[in-house]
Amino acid sequence: MTPSFCTIVPPHLLEHLAASENPSVAAAARRTLLADATARTARTRPRPDAPAPGAEAPAEPRRTIHDARNRTALPGAKVRDEGEEPVADATVNRAYTGLGATFALFRDAFGRDSMDGAGLPLIASVHYDEKYGNAFWNGEQMVFGDGDGEIFLDFTLPVDVIGHELAHGFTQYTANLEYFSQSGALNESVSDVFGSLVKQYALGQSADQADWLIGAGLFHPDVQGAALRSMKAPGTAYDDDVLGKDPQPAHMDDYVRTGQDNGGVHINSGIPNHAFYLAATELGGNAWERAGRIWYDVLTGGTLTPDTRFTEFAAATVRAARARYGDAAEIQAVTKAWAAVGVPTD
Repeated sequence: MTPSFCTIVPPHLLEHLAASENPSVAAAARRTLLADATARTARTRPRPDAPAPGAEAPAEPRRTIHDARNRTALPGAKVRDEGEEPVADATVNRAYTGLGATFALFRDAFGRDSMDGAGLPLIASVHYDEKYGNAFWNGEQMVFGDGDGEIFLDFTLPVDVIGHELAHGFTQYTANLEYFSQSGALNESVSDVFGSLVKQYALGQSADQADWLIGAGLFHPDVQGAALRSMKAPGTAYDDDVLGKDPQPAHMDDYVRTGQDNGGVHINSGIPNHAFYLAATELGGNAWERAGRIWYDVLTGGTLTPDTRFTEFAAATVRAARARYGDAAEIQAVTKAWAAVGVPTD
């Protein structure tokens, strides 16, 4: 199963909104679910071969932004290319900047040349469909909706949403984690980890300064919620009469077994998310420098299989910490973090 269609808003949340007593909220959610189902089957892109290592990262990314003009045909009309001046449309400019911020993290912190390691052009389409309440990576490009204006605002507003979705491309070109059950939850968690790191790097925040929220600023001000997910405290991101309550667990004791959402990939990602938060804050400093480097080494190390489970991933982070840092504080921090969420590392 190639993870070629990955969204930031989980289907269980959209399904909850689709049952809302507010007709406009329900209609927008149903439209988004339908658009997602259509987009999910629009491509059968095979898993790309991993690029040969050794290419040096270019100084700048290669970004192209398109305007879908509230339709679903992709990519839409080209409205801004790499190096061109900002345009009048703020959504276009935010997408352009967010792609650049994601590229900068991977280049500067990890020496990686775009998501594939070989200069993959970064393509995005904005203004997708009407009142579309999601953003997704379809295996080739980013796509952003404008939101419904009642629950969701413009999906280019939070830079970590852009980083999250592009990071699905990073996973696609490295470990290729299947988008189902625990491997799918790891796939989602990796995107949350690197999406959060994109925001922290762009803002110059240390692990202690970061909010560890995914999608802060995405909700309409009337919504009782801070973000889509919290890595610091899974299960607390929102609690709203219309949205419902954040269902993410922070510990394996509360692991959710479900047939929905590809086996709960957006729900159970809270467990590895929290492990990364604990490791990063235990180590302190900039999260991309040590904890992020360990997670990056695991994704690019060639030891993961598409159906990797939490215990296997956790053990791989300990091995990666030892390989890079020796018997030092990094190993203790990573081991302690996984133990705190109930995932053994040996």
